[in-house]
Amino acid sequence: MVQVADYFNEMYHSGAVRTPYARLEDWMKTMPAEFRQMKQAEAEALFRRIGITFAVYGEGGDPDRLIPFDMFPRVFTGAEWARLERGIKQRARALNAFLVDVYGRGEIVKAGRIPANLVYQNEAYEKAVVGFVPPKGVYSHIVGIDLVRTGPDDFFVLEDNCRTPSGVSYMLENREIMMRMFPELFRANRIQPVDSYSDRLRRTLASVAPAKCKGDPCIVILTPGHFNSAYYEHSFLADLMGVELVEGQDLFVEGEYVWMRTTEGPKRVDVIYRRIDDAFIDPLCFRPDSMLGVPGLMDVYRSGGVSICSAPGAGVADDKAVYTYVPEMVRFYLGEEPILQNVPTWQCAKADDLKYVLERLPELVVKEVHGSGGYGMLVGPKSTREQIEAFRAKIEKDPDNYIAQPTLALSTTPTFVAEGIAPRHVDLRPYCLVGEQIDLVPGGLTRVALTEGSLVVNSSQGGGVKDTWVLAE
Repeated sequence: MVQVADYFNEMYHSGAVRTPYARLEDWMKTMPAEFRQMKQAEAEALFRRIGITFAVYGEGGDPDRLIPFDMFPRVFTGAEWARLERGIKQRARALNAFLVDVYGRGEIVKAGRIPANLVYQNEAYEKAVVGFVPPKGVYSHIVGIDLVRTGPDDFFVLEDNCRTPSGVSYMLENREIMMRMFPELFRANRIQPVDSYSDRLRRTLASVAPAKCKGDPCIVILTPGHFNSAYYEHSFLADLMGVELVEGQDLFVEGEYVWMRTTEGPKRVDVIYRRIDDAFIDPLCFRPDSMLGVPGLMDVYRSGGVSICSAPGAGVADDKAVYTYVPEMVRFYLGEEPILQNVPTWQCAKADDLKYVLERLPELVVKEVHGSGGYGMLVGPKSTREQIEAFRAKIEKDPDNYIAQPTLALSTTPTFVAEGIAPRHVDLRPYCLVGEQIDLVPGGLTRVALTEGSLVVNSSQGGGVKDTWVLAE
């Protein structure tokens, strides 16, 4: 089991302050406890006034709550970010090439680089789009790639999110609140801005408008409604981009197009940034009991009358078993070596891997291949014997549903806690935009495990968020 001293501290290394944090040491050490508590209360009040909450399903009562915000920023140098940016863009290109391929000729499967059953029998593989190539050949338009750090130069991809990665509103609001509360930090440090994200997102969505679109495309965000855990983000992005936030009942299909009901009559929709799952977007094609989607939407999509971002079927690329083959995708489609490496992963669907995992459950992190939000997982070193044995039974019953990874020594950053300042584990989710071009703002969502010793950073599991700085060179 990894000891605290073995974790890479992003601020202090070899007894000295690392360069990106040099101007934060005095700020940290000279801040009185009373002032810190006042600022923390101010940040919470701002988040609550803005209405930036999330829902935890299954808890009963009013599920809306604030994600804890830590005021101590996480900092990257420009050189560190430049390398991450190259790796993230490379991975986004490979994932989209994979999606175009497996819904088309399936060359990577024919070449034996990835098992056919892992793709074609995957529950996220949508036969309804086989043979269809979306505009500009892009399936996943917003790719959220979760990264962890284990050393000064060691970054690993933990998982890929190719459908509807959430959390970008926190990236933007964290920066807004930090600038409001500590303007002196932004005067003293050259920090690259992230506030252009909404303009870049709109430009990306517009660039993949269907060929039938003439003039400026009409873009909408399709939300399942205010009961969704990310509804704040849906409305927040719609407002920033200046586009309409719609529910399924606001749209209808007529002729070869999708139309939006407005007070001035129907308006044609060209691009739908959908924030609902594949199963619910069209009851005539997927789940017939869905009240969230638009009947006939898939017919219009396949005939080139509307673009859906991200495309139906994109989820097969972020399956946690398929994830293990992404470095091979980079080599196969791009002819390059991966800049960012995967975390070593064992697939319980393979007999040898299953044997290895079952023998070492107390040492490993085990995840459901379709799981998210920190649910459906076992963190072996942090689990009781009873929890481990209960999970063992689940794996033995359905091994295909699980993958396992070593317990990584996630890096830590200074974090304000009740007792003062202490190191806490973090990860990072940058948001890569893929359209006519590939774009990435210099920053992302840093999630922090606020519980001492915890490696689980998900907000649904008690994690918090930080502002992420990329310094200008």
